[in-house]
Amino acid sequence: MKRRRVKITGIGPVTPAGIGREAFWRGILEPVSRVRPYTALDPKFGPIIAAYLDAFDIRNYWDRTLVPKGAARHTLFAIAGAALALNDAGISLEQLRAGSTAIVTGTCMMDFAGVADAEESVRQRGDRAASPRVIYTMGVSGVTIGVNQALGLDARLMAVSTQCSSGLDAIGHAAHLVANGEVEFALCGGSEAPLSQFPLLELRAAELTPPTTEMAERMARPFDLWRTTGVVGEGACMFVLEPEESPRKGYCEVGGYAFANDRRGDLCGGMADAARLSLAEARIRLGEVDSIAAWGPGHKLVDAGEARAMISLFGARLAEIPAASIKGAVGSPLGAAPAMQTAAAALGLSTGTIPPTANWSHPDPACPLNVSNQVRYVPHDFSLINSHGLGGVNSSLALRRC
Repeated sequence: MKRRRVKITGIGPVTPAGIGREAFWRGILEPVSRVRPYTALDPKFGPIIAAYLDAFDIRNYWDRTLVPKGAARHTLFAIAGAALALNDAGISLEQLRAGSTAIVTGTCMMDFAGVADAEESVRQRGDRAASPRVIYTMGVSGVTIGVNQALGLDARLMAVSTQCSSGLDAIGHAAHLVANGEVEFALCGGSEAPLSQFPLLELRAAELTPPTTEMAERMARPFDLWRTTGVVGEGACMFVLEPEESPRKGYCEVGGYAFANDRRGDLCGGMADAARLSLAEARIRLGEVDSIAAWGPGHKLVDAGEARAMISLFGARLAEIPAASIKGAVGSPLGAAPAMQTAAAALGLSTGTIPPTANWSHPDPACPLNVSNQVRYVPHDFSLINSHGLGGVNSSLALRRC
Protein backbone atom coordinates (compact mmCIF):
# COMPACT_ATOMS: atom_id res chain seq x y z
CA MET A 1 0.00 0.00 0.00
CA LYS A 2 1.22 3.49 -0.83
CA ARG A 3 2.51 5.34 2.21
CA ARG A 4 0.28 8.34 2.92
CA ARG A 5 1.40 11.80 3.93
CA VAL A 6 0.30 12.77 7.44
CA LYS A 7 -0.77 16.18 8.71
CA ILE A 8 -1.50 17.74 12.09
CA THR A 9 -5.06 19.04 12.05
CA GLY A 10 -5.64 19.68 15.77
CA ILE A 11 -3.43 20.94 18.59
CA GLY A 12 -4.37 20.71 22.29
CA PRO A 13 -1.77 22.25 24.65
CA VAL A 14 -2.19 22.16 28.44
CA THR A 15 0.86 24.10 29.60
CA PRO A 16 2.07 26.69 32.10
CA ALA A 17 2.31 29.13 29.18
CA GLY A 18 -1.36 28.69 28.28
CA ILE A 19 -4.11 26.13 27.82
CA GLY A 20 -5.58 25.74 24.34
CA ARG A 21 -3.91 26.57 21.05
CA GLU A 22 -4.42 30.33 21.06
CA ALA A 23 -3.46 30.90 24.70
CA PHE A 24 -0.42 28.63 24.35
CA TRP A 25 0.83 30.41 21.25
CA ARG A 26 0.39 33.83 22.82
CA GLY A 27 2.25 32.62 25.89
CA ILE A 28 5.11 31.09 23.93
CA LEU A 29 5.60 34.26 21.88
CA GLU A 30 6.12 36.24 25.07
CA PRO A 31 9.76 35.92 26.18
CA VAL A 32 8.50 35.20 29.70
CA SER A 33 9.36 32.32 32.03
CA ARG A 34 6.58 30.57 33.97
CA VAL A 35 9.06 29.08 36.43
CA ARG A 36 8.49 30.09 40.07
CA PRO A 37 8.76 28.74 43.59
CA TYR A 38 6.71 25.60 44.11
CA THR A 39 5.07 25.80 47.51
CA ALA A 40 2.82 22.72 47.50
CA LEU A 41 5.46 20.61 49.26
CA ASP A 42 6.13 20.76 52.98
CA PRO A 43 8.78 23.48 53.58
CA LYS A 44 10.83 20.92 55.52
CA PHE A 45 11.92 19.47 52.16
CA GLY A 46 13.67 22.69 51.22
CA PRO A 47 13.41 24.96 48.18
CA ILE A 48 11.83 23.75 44.97
CA ILE A 49 11.04 25.67 41.79
CA ALA A 50 8.95 24.49 38.84
CA ALA A 51 6.78 25.55 35.93
CA TYR A 52 3.24 24.51 36.81
CA LEU A 53 -0.44 25.06 36.09
CA ASP A 54 -2.61 27.04 38.48
CA ALA A 55 -5.97 25.63 39.55
CA PHE A 56 -6.32 23.13 36.69
CA ASP A 57 -9.85 21.70 36.64
CA ILE A 58 -10.81 19.00 34.15
CA ARG A 59 -14.41 20.19 34.33
CA ASN A 60 -13.43 23.21 32.25
CA TYR A 61 -12.52 20.90 29.35
CA TRP A 62 -14.52 17.67 29.66
CA ASP A 63 -17.53 16.20 31.39
CA ARG A 64 -16.23 15.09 34.78
CA THR A 65 -18.74 12.24 34.96
CA LEU A 66 -17.08 10.65 31.90
CA VAL A 67 -13.59 10.75 33.39
CA PRO A 68 -12.43 7.46 34.97
CA LYS A 69 -12.73 7.56 38.75
CA GLY A 70 -9.40 8.20 40.42
CA ALA A 71 -7.68 9.28 37.20
CA ALA A 72 -4.19 10.60 37.87
CA ARG A 73 -3.19 14.19 37.18
CA HIS A 74 -1.21 13.33 34.04
CA THR A 75 -4.26 11.47 32.73
CA LEU A 76 -6.48 14.50 33.35
CA PHE A 77 -4.00 16.68 31.46
CA ALA A 78 -4.09 14.27 28.51
CA ILE A 79 -7.91 14.10 28.48
CA ALA A 80 -8.09 17.90 28.44
CA GLY A 81 -5.46 18.06 25.69
CA ALA A 82 -7.31 15.48 23.58
CA ALA A 83 -10.60 17.37 23.95
CA LEU A 84 -8.90 20.64 22.97
CA ALA A 85 -7.17 19.03 19.97
CA LEU A 86 -10.43 17.52 18.69
CA ASN A 87 -12.21 20.84 19.09
CA ASP A 88 -9.36 22.62 17.30
CA ALA A 89 -9.59 20.17 14.40
CA GLY A 90 -13.39 20.35 14.30
CA ILE A 91 -13.80 16.59 14.71
CA SER A 92 -16.73 15.09 16.63
CA LEU A 93 -16.69 11.91 18.66
CA GLU A 94 -19.19 10.45 16.20
CA GLN A 95 -16.64 10.91 13.40
CA LEU A 96 -13.98 9.16 15.47
CA ARG A 97 -16.30 6.28 16.27
CA ALA A 98 -17.29 5.91 12.64
CA GLY A 99 -13.67 5.65 11.52
CA SER A 100 -10.60 3.84 12.77
CA THR A 101 -8.73 5.62 15.55
CA ALA A 102 -5.55 5.13 17.54
CA ILE A 103 -4.54 6.81 20.78
CA VAL A 104 -0.80 6.94 21.48
CA THR A 105 0.51 8.77 24.53
CA GLY A 106 3.98 9.27 25.93
CA THR A 107 4.71 9.65 29.65
CA CYS A 108 8.00 9.37 31.50
CA MET A 109 6.87 9.17 35.13
CA MET A 110 4.22 7.01 36.77
CA ASP A 111 1.72 8.58 39.16
CA PHE A 112 4.06 8.93 42.14
CA ALA A 113 1.60 11.16 43.99
CA GLY A 114 -1.12 8.51 43.78
CA VAL A 115 1.24 5.76 44.92
CA ALA A 116 2.46 7.86 47.86
CA ASP A 117 -1.12 8.62 48.93
CA ALA A 118 -2.06 4.94 48.72
CA GLU A 119 1.01 3.92 50.72
CA GLU A 120 0.26 6.49 53.41
CA SER A 121 -3.36 5.33 53.60
CA VAL A 122 -2.28 1.72 54.18
CA ARG A 123 0.30 2.80 56.73
CA GLN A 124 -2.31 4.67 58.74
CA ARG A 125 -5.36 2.42 58.32
CA GLY A 126 -3.99 -1.01 57.55
CA ASP A 127 -4.19 -3.34 54.55
CA ARG A 128 -7.95 -2.90 54.25
CA ALA A 129 -7.25 0.61 52.97
CA ALA A 130 -5.44 -0.77 49.90
CA SER A 131 -7.23 0.27 46.74
CA PRO A 132 -7.14 -1.81 43.55
CA ARG A 133 -7.75 1.39 41.62
CA VAL A 134 -4.11 2.38 42.08
CA ILE A 135 -3.00 -0.56 39.94
CA TYR A 136 -5.06 0.76 37.01
CA THR A 137 -4.21 4.45 37.31
CA MET A 138 -0.57 4.70 38.43
CA GLY A 139 1.17 3.42 35.27
CA VAL A 140 1.91 5.28 32.07
CA SER A 141 -0.64 3.11 30.24
CA GLY A 142 -3.29 4.61 32.51
CA VAL A 143 -2.98 7.83 30.51
CA THR A 144 -3.89 6.18 27.20
CA ILE A 145 -6.62 4.07 28.75
CA GLY A 146 -8.04 7.08 30.55
CA VAL A 147 -8.29 9.13 27.36
CA ASN A 148 -9.99 6.26 25.57
CA GLN A 149 -12.52 5.76 28.38
CA ALA A 150 -13.25 9.46 28.84
CA LEU A 151 -13.95 9.90 25.13
CA GLY A 152 -15.99 6.71 24.96
CA LEU A 153 -13.92 5.22 22.16
CA ASP A 154 -12.76 1.73 21.24
CA ALA A 155 -9.48 2.92 19.79
CA ARG A 156 -6.23 1.07 19.30
CA LEU A 157 -4.08 2.01 22.27
CA MET A 158 -0.35 2.40 22.82
CA ALA A 159 1.53 3.89 25.78
CA VAL A 160 5.15 4.91 25.26
CA SER A 161 7.69 5.51 28.04
CA THR A 162 11.13 6.46 26.74
CA GLN A 163 12.23 8.99 29.34
CA CYS A 164 11.91 12.60 28.18
CA SER A 165 11.54 11.56 24.52
CA SER A 166 8.23 9.82 25.30
CA GLY A 167 5.93 12.48 23.81
CA LEU A 168 7.88 12.68 20.55
CA ASP A 169 8.02 8.89 20.23
CA ALA A 170 4.24 8.79 20.72
CA ILE A 171 3.73 11.26 17.86
CA GLY A 172 6.15 9.36 15.65
CA HIS A 173 4.47 5.99 16.23
CA ALA A 174 1.04 7.52 15.67
CA ALA A 175 2.18 9.15 12.42
CA HIS A 176 3.38 5.77 11.16
CA LEU A 177 -0.03 4.22 11.90
CA VAL A 178 -1.75 6.91 9.83
CA ALA A 179 0.86 6.83 7.07
CA ASN A 180 0.56 3.05 6.73
CA GLY A 181 -3.23 3.23 6.42
CA GLU A 182 -3.84 1.38 9.68
CA VAL A 183 -6.04 4.17 11.10
CA GLU A 184 -7.75 7.30 9.80
CA PHE A 185 -7.35 9.33 12.97
CA ALA A 186 -4.67 9.36 15.63
CA LEU A 187 -4.83 11.17 18.95
CA CYS A 188 -1.29 11.43 20.25
CA GLY A 189 1.12 13.42 22.38
CA GLY A 190 2.76 13.58 25.78
CA SER A 191 1.56 14.20 29.32
CA GLU A 192 3.44 14.56 32.58
CA ALA A 193 2.70 15.43 36.22
CA PRO A 194 5.93 14.96 38.21
CA LEU A 195 5.35 17.67 40.83
CA SER A 196 5.10 15.57 43.95
CA GLN A 197 7.53 14.82 46.79
CA PHE A 198 8.82 11.94 44.74
CA PRO A 199 10.36 12.39 42.17
CA LEU A 200 11.04 16.10 42.84
CA LEU A 201 13.46 15.40 45.69
CA GLU A 202 15.33 12.83 43.61
CA LEU A 203 15.52 15.18 40.62
CA ARG A 204 16.97 17.86 42.85
CA ALA A 205 19.45 15.39 44.35
CA ALA A 206 20.52 14.44 40.81
CA GLU A 207 21.05 18.15 40.03
CA LEU A 208 18.37 18.01 37.35
CA THR A 209 16.48 20.87 38.95
CA PRO A 210 17.97 23.78 40.96
CA PRO A 211 18.54 23.65 44.74
CA THR A 212 17.35 27.23 45.28
CA THR A 213 14.35 29.47 44.68
CA GLU A 214 16.51 32.55 44.23
CA MET A 215 15.71 34.30 40.93
CA ALA A 216 13.41 31.41 40.04
CA GLU A 217 12.12 33.05 36.86
CA ARG A 218 15.70 33.25 35.53
CA MET A 219 16.80 29.70 36.29
CA ALA A 220 15.69 28.03 33.04
CA ARG A 221 18.23 29.49 30.59
CA PRO A 222 18.56 27.40 27.40
CA PHE A 223 21.96 27.75 25.69
CA ASP A 224 22.88 30.73 27.86
CA LEU A 225 26.46 31.02 29.08
CA TRP A 226 25.30 31.19 32.71
CA ARG A 227 22.90 28.25 32.64
CA THR A 228 23.23 25.56 35.27
CA THR A 229 20.53 22.90 34.99
CA GLY A 230 16.97 22.39 33.78
CA VAL A 231 13.82 23.16 35.75
CA VAL A 232 11.01 20.62 36.12
CA GLY A 233 7.60 21.41 34.61
CA GLU A 234 4.24 19.75 34.10
CA GLY A 235 1.47 19.65 31.50
CA ALA A 236 0.51 17.96 28.27
CA CYS A 237 0.06 18.50 24.58
CA MET A 238 -2.11 16.32 22.37
CA PHE A 239 -2.59 16.29 18.60
CA VAL A 240 -4.95 15.03 15.94
CA LEU A 241 -3.15 13.41 13.01
CA GLU A 242 -4.91 12.64 9.73
CA PRO A 243 -3.91 11.53 6.24
CA GLU A 244 -3.35 14.05 3.46
CA GLU A 245 -6.78 13.45 1.89
CA SER A 246 -8.59 14.67 4.98
CA PRO A 247 -10.82 17.70 4.21
CA ARG A 248 -9.47 19.54 7.25
CA LYS A 249 -6.63 22.00 6.92
CA GLY A 250 -3.33 20.97 8.43
CA TYR A 251 -0.89 23.08 10.40
CA CYS A 252 1.97 21.10 8.91
CA GLU A 253 2.95 17.60 7.79
CA VAL A 254 4.77 15.04 9.91
CA GLY A 255 7.40 14.05 7.37
CA GLY A 256 9.72 11.74 9.26
CA TYR A 257 10.48 10.23 12.65
CA ALA A 258 13.41 8.30 14.09
CA PHE A 259 15.17 7.45 17.35
CA ALA A 260 18.74 6.58 18.29
CA ASN A 261 20.80 6.09 21.43
CA ASP A 262 24.00 7.85 22.44
CA ARG A 263 27.20 5.91 22.19
CA ARG A 264 29.06 5.48 25.44
CA GLY A 265 30.78 8.72 26.46
CA ASP A 266 29.12 10.77 23.70
CA LEU A 267 26.33 12.81 25.33
CA CYS A 268 23.62 13.65 22.76
CA GLY A 269 25.62 12.04 19.98
CA GLY A 270 22.60 9.90 19.14
CA MET A 271 20.62 13.07 18.54
CA ALA A 272 22.50 13.60 15.29
CA ASP A 273 21.73 10.02 14.22
CA ALA A 274 18.03 10.40 15.03
CA ALA A 275 17.87 13.70 13.17
CA ARG A 276 19.59 12.29 10.12
CA LEU A 277 17.26 9.29 9.99
CA SER A 278 14.10 11.34 10.46
CA LEU A 279 15.11 13.71 7.66
CA ALA A 280 15.89 10.75 5.43
CA GLU A 281 12.43 9.28 6.04
CA ALA A 282 10.91 12.67 5.23
CA ARG A 283 13.11 12.99 2.13
CA ILE A 284 14.35 16.34 3.35
CA ARG A 285 17.96 17.21 2.58
CA LEU A 286 20.14 18.68 5.31
CA GLY A 287 20.49 21.83 3.23
CA GLU A 288 16.71 22.29 3.23
CA VAL A 289 16.27 22.40 7.02
CA ASP A 290 15.47 26.02 7.84
CA SER A 291 14.45 25.89 11.51
CA ILE A 292 15.29 23.84 14.59
CA ALA A 293 12.99 23.23 17.55
CA ALA A 294 15.84 22.60 19.96
CA TRP A 295 15.73 20.41 23.05
CA GLY A 296 17.73 22.94 25.08
CA PRO A 297 16.67 22.27 28.70
CA GLY A 298 19.16 24.81 30.04
CA HIS A 299 21.46 22.09 31.41
CA LYS A 300 25.15 22.94 31.20
CA LEU A 301 26.19 19.63 29.64
CA VAL A 302 23.06 18.62 27.69
CA ASP A 303 22.78 21.96 25.86
CA ALA A 304 26.44 21.73 24.83
CA GLY A 305 25.92 18.12 23.74
CA GLU A 306 22.98 19.10 21.56
CA ALA A 307 25.06 21.89 20.02
CA ARG A 308 27.83 19.40 19.16
CA ALA A 309 25.29 17.07 17.58
CA MET A 310 23.87 19.88 15.44
CA ILE A 311 27.35 21.06 14.41
CA SER A 312 28.14 17.52 13.28
CA LEU A 313 25.03 17.66 11.07
CA PHE A 314 25.05 21.17 9.68
CA GLY A 315 28.61 22.42 10.12
CA ALA A 316 29.09 26.14 9.65
CA ARG A 317 25.57 26.44 8.24
CA LEU A 318 24.17 25.91 11.76
CA ALA A 319 24.73 29.62 12.47
CA GLU A 320 22.27 30.47 9.67
CA ILE A 321 19.40 28.24 10.80
CA PRO A 322 16.94 29.89 13.23
CA ALA A 323 16.61 27.78 16.37
CA ALA A 324 14.54 28.08 19.53
CA SER A 325 14.01 26.29 22.83
CA ILE A 326 10.70 26.87 24.62
CA LYS A 327 11.97 25.48 27.93
CA GLY A 328 12.86 28.91 29.24
CA ALA A 329 9.11 29.53 29.15
CA VAL A 330 7.62 26.19 30.28
CA GLY A 331 10.48 24.44 32.03
CA SER A 332 11.22 20.78 31.30
CA PRO A 333 7.99 18.78 31.62
CA LEU A 334 9.82 15.52 30.91
CA GLY A 335 7.90 13.35 28.42
CA ALA A 336 5.46 16.16 27.61
CA ALA A 337 8.26 18.55 26.64
CA PRO A 338 8.81 17.37 23.03
CA ALA A 339 5.06 17.39 22.41
CA MET A 340 4.95 21.05 23.46
CA GLN A 341 7.94 21.68 21.19
CA THR A 342 6.03 20.06 18.34
CA ALA A 343 3.07 22.38 18.93
CA ALA A 344 5.33 25.43 18.86
CA ALA A 345 7.11 24.20 15.72
CA ALA A 346 3.83 23.40 13.93
CA LEU A 347 2.38 26.80 14.74
CA GLY A 348 5.66 28.42 13.74
CA LEU A 349 5.59 26.73 10.33
CA SER A 350 1.98 27.71 9.71
CA THR A 351 2.55 31.36 10.66
CA GLY A 352 6.14 31.94 9.56
CA THR A 353 7.27 32.58 13.13
CA ILE A 354 10.24 31.48 15.23
CA PRO A 355 9.35 31.73 18.94
CA PRO A 356 11.76 33.35 21.39
CA THR A 357 14.11 31.48 23.70
CA ALA A 358 13.16 33.01 27.04
CA ASN A 359 16.05 33.90 29.37
CA TRP A 360 18.73 33.56 26.69
CA SER A 361 20.91 36.66 26.86
CA HIS A 362 24.60 35.67 27.05
CA PRO A 363 25.86 33.64 24.06
CA ASP A 364 27.91 30.58 24.91
CA PRO A 365 30.70 29.76 22.41
CA ALA A 366 30.02 26.08 23.15
CA CYS A 367 26.42 26.49 21.89
CA PRO A 368 26.63 28.34 18.56
CA LEU A 369 22.96 27.91 17.64
CA ASN A 370 21.09 30.80 16.05
CA VAL A 371 18.79 31.57 18.99
CA SER A 372 17.15 34.83 20.07
CA ASN A 373 15.12 36.03 23.04
CA GLN A 374 12.77 37.86 20.67
CA VAL A 375 10.11 36.68 18.23
CA ARG A 376 11.40 36.35 14.67
CA TYR A 377 9.07 36.46 11.68
CA VAL A 378 10.84 34.15 9.28
CA PRO A 379 8.90 32.12 6.69
CA HIS A 380 10.27 28.58 6.71
CA ASP A 381 9.35 25.26 5.16
CA PHE A 382 10.98 22.59 7.31
CA SER A 383 11.53 22.18 11.03
CA LEU A 384 13.65 19.63 12.86
CA ILE A 385 12.54 18.74 16.39
CA ASN A 386 15.11 17.34 18.83
CA SER A 387 14.56 15.42 22.06
CA HIS A 388 16.86 13.73 24.55
CA GLY A 389 16.33 11.69 27.69
CA LEU A 390 18.21 10.06 30.55
CA GLY A 391 20.03 6.93 29.52
CA GLY A 392 21.03 8.48 26.22
CA VAL A 393 17.73 8.12 24.35
CA ASN A 394 17.07 10.55 21.50
CA SER A 395 14.20 11.06 19.09
CA SER A 396 13.66 13.38 16.19
CA LEU A 397 10.68 14.55 14.17
CA ALA A 398 10.85 16.32 10.80
CA LEU A 399 7.94 18.65 9.99
CA ARG A 400 7.08 20.12 6.61
CA ARG A 401 4.93 23.20 5.99
CA CYS A 402 1.59 22.31 4.36
